[in-house]
Order: sequence, then structure tokens, then C-alpha cells
Amino acid sequence: MSKTYNIAVIGGDGTGPEVVREAVKVLQASAAKHQFKLNLTDYDFGGARYLQTGEVLPASAVSDMKKHNAILLGAIGHPDVKPGILEKGILLKLRFELDQYINLRPVKLFPGVEGPLKDKGPEHIDYVVVRENSGDAYTGTGGVTMKDTPHEVAVQTAVYSRFQVDRCLRYAFEYARQRNKKKTLALCGKTNVLTFLYDLWERAFHEMGDREFKDIKREYYHVDATCMWMVKNPEWFDVIVTGNMFGDIITDLGAITQGGMGIAAGGNINPEGVSMFEPIGGSAPKYTGKNVINPLAAICAGGMMLDTLGEKKAAAEIEEAVMFVTGKKLKSLGAGKMGYSTSEVGDLVAKQIAG
Repeated sequence: MSKTYNIAVIGGDGTGPEVVREAVKVLQASAAKHQFKLNLTDYDFGGARYLQTGEVLPASAVSDMKKHNAILLGAIGHPDVKPGILEKGILLKLRFELDQYINLRPVKLFPGVEGPLKDKGPEHIDYVVVRENSGDAYTGTGGVTMKDTPHEVAVQTAVYSRFQVDRCLRYAFEYARQRNKKKTLALCGKTNVLTFLYDLWERAFHEMGDREFKDIKREYYHVDATCMWMVKNPEWFDVIVTGNMFGDIITDLGAITQGGMGIAAGGNINPEGVSMFEPIGGSAPKYTGKNVINPLAAICAGGMMLDTLGEKKAAAEIEEAVMFVTGKKLKSLGAGKMGYSTSEVGDLVAKQIAG
């Protein structure tokens, strides 16, 4: 009997609906081939809705999302909405309310993609960053006193509990084991300065490794050194685990080394609940409606979604199809420079999957 997955689809802003359309096209091709079903429900969360109604998310949004197996998101960000309103009101709210405590970011250079690192090819850039997604300075702990005076004080506190750290580390260790490549997990921190925060991370890291994951090699890098080695020797890495703030920074560095935001996909994951998958690039409003934006990151996000849902073979085929298209078809990843339209790129991937 075929499985049915209930998927919430949030096209979002700008070119988001265009890239999601192509991701759905590819997902439907994969579903037909592998005999599972996708029950898709569209939601209009985003800038246009906010400008029309004044409401970022309806009161029912979180409970509605919990009825689904996963969420596919296009992009959030509208030029007529002040930065932070949509990002906090939609992205962060869903992440926190759905307890999506893992941000998973593969960093992989695909064939045919021109990266900025000299003499580094697909054989050198293939690792994954596991970013803790629920704590750190993102919790809103802090405040401002004496605002708009010469004595103004702003405090934003990074907060972690042992529970948050342990569950992230466990996911990362298990991911390194399942990935089964170098079987190496590197902790990225700053133990020489953030002595309270990353002492907790480092102690938990080694205690868990000694107790349960002796087959996984452990390494430690300060965050500044991590940035350096991501550029100089990316082939050293297998899986990196880190806190929310550092993860936010190093994953964008990783994205540019794999060819830019147009190919980077990510997942906000609750292993026991509802996860959300998205292309990392923004809404690119200047390209809206022109059918020229690169949809591959959204397509890869769809593949990550299937992998997390347990459709491993289908997910692997989507990645292989994307690699075929980047290696054999596209002239470039840039909007309007691919040699194909947005919809034609989606067609190429879907056709490659269908065989």
C-alpha cells in the first residue's frame, strides 16, 4: 500500500512561489515513480498577506502546520515590509513553536557549478553543518534601557540548557554515523572566550561521544578557525555541529563555497515532529514573475524533505538528477543566465527522474 504524506506548501514572497512550483513538479514526478502520494495544502503566509490584513500569521497557523508531515517553504521577505517583521513573525515563530531544533545545511559542490575556491572541486566540498536551532541569542532574552539616550544599554543574552545541547549533539552524532563517510564530527565553538557557553557544549560533546559514539571520531575547532578551514581545506570536514549564532554565520560561508545561495538548501527539523524545508536564498523580488530564477535550491529542499520523511531512494534520485542538470545542461546558476527558464529547469530535473 502506498504512503500518503500531508505537505504544507508556503510559497511566500517574491520568487518563492515560482521556485516552489518547480520543487512540487519534481516531487510529483518522484512520487509517481516511487508510488507514494503527496497531499499538498497551500498557505498564503508572507508579505502580501501581511500588507493586506495586517496579520503576520493567523492564530490557527501553528496548529494547522502540526496536522502535516512536513512544510515546504519558498521564501520570506517583501520589499514593502520592514525587515524583521516577517522573519520573526513567520520563520522564527514556526521554528520555535514547532520545536524545529535542528537546522540542517548540506554544503556540497555539484558538478558543473563554478565555486570561488581555487582548485577545489566536488570531491573537496561535501560536508554537512548541524546547527542548533532553538537557543543561543535567538531566544529574545535581553532588553534595552535608556533607549535613544547617550546612556542606552542593549543586552541580548545567549542561553543554552544541557537538554538543548544534548539533543542537538545526539542528532549530529547519529547523522555522522548514518552518513557513513569519514565518520567524523567536529564541534565548532569558542571555548577560549565564551567559557561558560562552549564549556557546556564541549563537556557534553565528549561525554556523549565516550559513552555512546566511540565509532565516531571527534574534532574541535574555534569558530574563526572553522571559517578559515572551510575556505582553505573544506575536504577536512564531514559533519560540523555548532550553536545557533555560529551556525547561522558559517552556513552562509559554506553556501558561497558550493556556488552560492541559488543552490543551497536547508531543513529546520524536529525529528519527532513537523519539519520545514526551504531554499536558503531570499525572495529576489526583482526577478518576480520573469521565470528566470534558479529553482534548484528549492528542488534540493524538496529532496531533503523526502529524505527526512524516510523516502531515501527518492531523495537520492532527486540529488542525482540535479547533479546531472548542473553538470550537463546549465550554463550558469545565475538568474537569466542558466540557458533555460525557471520552469524549463524544473522540467529537466523531473524528466531525468522519470527516466
